Order: sequence, then structure tokens, then C-alpha cells
Amino acid sequence: MSRPRHTALFAFITVAALTLTACAEPTGAAVGGSDETAAKGRPPTTDVVSKVRKDEAAAALLPAKVREAGTLRIASSVGTPPGAFYLEDGSTPAGADIDFADAAARVLGLKLDREVASFEAILPALGSGKYDLGTGNFGVTDERRRTIDFVTYINDGQGFAVREDSTLGKVTDLTQLCGLTVATSAGTTFEVTLQENRSRCARAGKKPYEVKTYADQAAVWISLQQGRSDVVMSTINGLRYAVTQQEGLRFLNEFKRLDVGFAFKKGTPLAPAFRAAVNRLKEDGTYERILKKWGTAKSAIETSEISPPEIT
Repeated sequence: MSRPRHTALFAFITVAALTLTACAEPTGAAVGGSDETAAKGRPPTTDVVSKVRKDEAAAALLPAKVREAGTLRIASSVGTPPGAFYLEDGSTPAGADIDFADAAARVLGLKLDREVASFEAILPALGSGKYDLGTGNFGVTDERRRTIDFVTYINDGQGFAVREDSTLGKVTDLTQLCGLTVATSAGTTFEVTLQENRSRCARAGKKPYEVKTYADQAAVWISLQQGRSDVVMSTINGLRYAVTQQEGLRFLNEFKRLDVGFAFKKGTPLAPAFRAAVNRLKEDGTYERILKKWGTAKSAIETSEISPPEIT
């Protein structure tokens, strides 16, 4: 089987150690997982899902035909740890998004028929009915809420990373990027945010920043390492993890927080059940175990919500 385009960042790190730089060991608390293997550039292996049991009250919120079928079709975008990535075999998805989806399904007594799909293709496919739900670190924005329903399970958002020799300071306004080259992933809120604000540089009498987008997340980091870009804009959790695994890079700062949720077709009857499932995971301790496994405790939410307003 050919290796998927969204290759594991772990595999990229191995290549980087040979061609660009040696891997850096994380310092302090493990950012990408609490397992000892995670500190060596390998994914954590703690099983935090298999002991989750069905909750009858949550399952009762499912439509009868879904309970009878016992299966849902899920589309998962696989990009970078700790959200979702491929294990070393190049075909097995793992990560926090995968664990949360699998755990919620167990609470509801369901099996997931998972198909890996590109980030930019999932939301339109939900509207067409191709999938029942999707995961991909989808931030809840007011624009997306017009056509998609979300059930929140973590809080992540937008941030920046640079090379250690960069003179760029904390970014609180995108005009601070004027004249620079910014690398990010295609089809994301990062690309939208950057493109929508690019004209502000000209209005400020500055040279616009250049936006370089990549479908393969590994290419984003290679562009930064090789100097073809000056700064990376990506998920807060993804950035914090990546800089611990590559020498010569540093996390710059958080820019904007966003709730992240399971994505559904607008008007889905599945949302109340999944909200109950996430809240059940919080009650039985599974939620905290997943966050601890992936080193993302700062992304905890107090309670799951259905399509809350965008965080401003």
C-alpha cells in the first residue's frame, strides 16, 4: 500500500534527523504524550479507549435507526501529532482526535467505519451525506456554523512558530508579519485568516506578507527549516509538539483560541448524543486520560456544547 500524502510527522522527524537536524528531546513535561517513548520521538502507546463502556442514557439519545445499525461513517483528516497522524506503518491513524472519536463511539455503543480524507474535503462531504461525522481539529467558527453542526471536545486554536534565530517577537497583530513569508496548511482557518488580512499590510504602507500553503504538513516544517519561509502558522497543540521534536525551532505564541469539535451535517440528530458522550467521558476520567496521553491538558473544556459561538 502506498504511503498516504499526509505522512506522519514522526516519520518526517526521522528523516529530518538525517538530512536537516537531529531530533531534540522534549524538556519538562512531555508535550506529545506522557509515555517514555513519546520523549524519544515515537508516539505514546497508552490504551485509553478499550475500557470505555456504553452509557445507556447517552445511547438513548441516538436516532433509533442509528442504534439499530450500530455503525457510523466517519471521515478523519490525518495530518500531524498530537491531533491525528499515521503510525510508522504509514496506514494506521493515531492521535487525540482518533482517541476522542473512538471513545465517544464506545460510550454510544457504536462502531466507526473510518475513512481517511483530506481536511478540505470533509466538511463538504458531510453536507452531501457521504459521511455521518468528521474529525480534523475543526475549529468552530461562525462561518462554518452556517453549514455545519459541531460537538466540542477540546479547545485549541491558532499560533506561530519560528526558527530560533528569528527576530520576530510575539505576534498580536498580523501586520507584524508584513514582508515575511508565512507557511501554513491548505484549506485551513489559518490560510483563511492570513488571506483575509493580507491587504492590511498595504494599508499600513508595508510590503504584504507572502502566504505559502502546503497539503503535506511535513513540507510546512521543511520550508521553515530550509529558510523558504520565516514563520509557520498552525494549531497551538501541533506547534507546541513539533518544536520539541526538531532542533532550531521555537514556539512563538498563541494567537487565537478556538473550540474544536466533531463535525456533522447541519441539523444532524446525532449532536445531542455525542455531546452526552463527551460529557460522560469527562465524568468517568477517560477525557483527562486522553489529554494526559497527548500532553494537551491546557486544551480541556468544562463541558461539551453544540455549535457554540466562535471565541472572540
